[in-house]
Amino acid sequence: MTDLTGETGFSLVADIGGTNTRVALARGPMVDRATVTRYANAEHADLSEVLGRYLSEKGVTDRQIAGVCVAAAGPVHDGVATLTNLDWRIDRESLGQRLSAEKVAVLNDLQAQGHAIGNIDPADLQEIVPQPPASDLAAKLVIGLGTGFNACPVFDTAGGRFVPPSEAGHVSLPSCGGAMQVLVEAMRKDHGFASVEEALSGRGISYLHRVLHGETVEPAAIMERLDKGETRATETGRAFVQVMGTVVGDLALSHLPFGGIYLVGGVTRAFAPWLGQFDMVGAMRAKGRFSGFMEQFGVFVVKDDYAALTGCASHLSRL
Repeated sequence: MTDLTGETGFSLVADIGGTNTRVALARGPMVDRATVTRYANAEHADLSEVLGRYLSEKGVTDRQIAGVCVAAAGPVHDGVATLTNLDWRIDRESLGQRLSAEKVAVLNDLQAQGHAIGNIDPADLQEIVPQPPASDLAAKLVIGLGTGFNACPVFDTAGGRFVPPSEAGHVSLPSCGGAMQVLVEAMRKDHGFASVEEALSGRGISYLHRVLHGETVEPAAIMERLDKGETRATETGRAFVQVMGTVVGDLALSHLPFGGIYLVGGVTRAFAPWLGQFDMVGAMRAKGRFSGFMEQFGVFVVKDDYAALTGCASHLSRL
């Protein structure tokens, strides 16, 4: 990377997942892709240790960092993030003291994805449904399927962008008959509660396959079988996409994202080639007398795996 000795005004951005943390440097809303580095969480005691290692490896001092923004895979309340799948606690105040930064922010990872919308290369957006004409201030909706599930609306207002936090993955999974009815009944029996995240996540693929076919198979193996056209994997893939479409449609009606729906996350990208074949849009629009109304929402898959980092940088640039 470029020699940063003597330079200042950089932002430090980080995306903390359950397994890995990615860290990068940014100027304004733009992330320097050459500086992105991934660290295994299991090898570090906390985020402070990760950031310290990163700065040391890049030859950057605390004084060169003007702002820091962290995206965490878990709920954020009053600047404190509690990660769902990692025993780390991220505190905005402590983070600011550690780096002596002027601007400090802690976001939920889906909030960061929301802040990235509008700053993503069009080449990294796969169009599923064309976006009808809409106001620049029309609400947008980001939905993430990965290790977990979450969703958040994006509001552009005269006062700036507002991306409220959410824990949408832990709401009840709708029961609409067919595979969904079987899935909900199995979850209630096994877990006492049927949540969206237990169905629409990496582990959800395996769980759905077991419910439908009575065998336990890892998600990656199911996707490999799906690529080969294996019957059981195809049935699982179709059911997964149909459940996905139903939930996406429910969320669209809750938030009315006339500015578009953006699907993010590793599971989303894995299923992107199958969304058309398995009619995700049909399931999304199957809302009775509101089916025609649902045609107003464009749908895109975000292929940029660094979008959360871009969102962190964009958010800092607006503070």
